[in-house]
Amino acid sequence: MFELLSNFIDKSHPVTLGVLLVLFSYLIIINWVFFYRWLALNQWISQENETLESLLMGAQRLNDYAFLAPFLKSGTTYSKALFDLAQYAATKEATKGLTILSIVASTTPFIGLFGTVVSILDTFKNIGQASGTMSIIAAGVSDALVATASGIFVAIFAYSYHQILKRQSFEVVGLIRMQSDSLLSKVD
Repeated sequence: MFELLSNFIDKSHPVTLGVLLVLFSYLIIINWVFFYRWLALNQWISQENETLESLLMGAQRLNDYAFLAPFLKSGTTYSKALFDLAQYAATKEATKGLTILSIVASTTPFIGLFGTVVSILDTFKNIGQASGTMSIIAAGVSDALVATASGIFVAIFAYSYHQILKRQSFEVVGLIRMQSDSLLSKVD
């Protein structure tokens, strides 16, 4: 295994190796963003769900850890505008990290393709310098396609993570909207 990796590094173009390093860095970043945000959003969903359940069971006030709690200081009158503002703030907080996942999902295939093109150009250059046999072409193209495959691999994870976190964000904002509606219905 180590010999195979060493052989690949020796034969590959430095730009292709740089592309693979960038893609590996992106993979680490998107995994960190995903798991950090996923855990935070799961905890937040749990808290807001508990708050909504207590409101639906007849509670007259929010739990202290509810997102809407700071917006409803004592003496504050409930209004649709206030709850809309809170929902916008919740949306902003819930969607943190989605931008980086979206950028990585859309750019990594192109980064991988760039590494492939450079490696194929290097292969064609080597064909002109040596006797152009099929083994040289096959080895160069297979090494080049590793960059494209890596780019697509990272993009699949980034896009999937983006969609999962987007759904969780939608769920959090929905729970806050339901809490707002519940509180407004008690005022009417």
